Amino acid sequence: MEVKVEFAGLSRVITHSRGLSLTLERDATYRDILHLLADRYPDLVGNVIHPSRESLQSSNMLNLNGKHMISPTQMNKSPSEGDRIILMSVLAGG
Repeated sequence: MEVKVEFAGLSRVITHSRGLSLTLERDATYRDILHLLADRYPDLVGNVIHPSRESLQSSNMLNLNGKHMISPTQMNKSPSEGDRIILMSVLAGG
């Protein structure tokens, strides 16, 4: 299956990329995507991806197709063919 990963915020700064397409096994999970991204972009680990490579740092999140946030409890779920997954930083200010 093919999915597109887009980088926004800190992940874009670190990767120097807007995103990439990934070819995944049909039963791949969002957690598997984090592992692939950590392998491809090691500088994401500790900054965006938790050092365990099992989750994101608390100031980052995954968004599915620009509509839904993927919660930490959903990391073992699988994306669908053609999904757009946005790795984004949560910014707060005041």
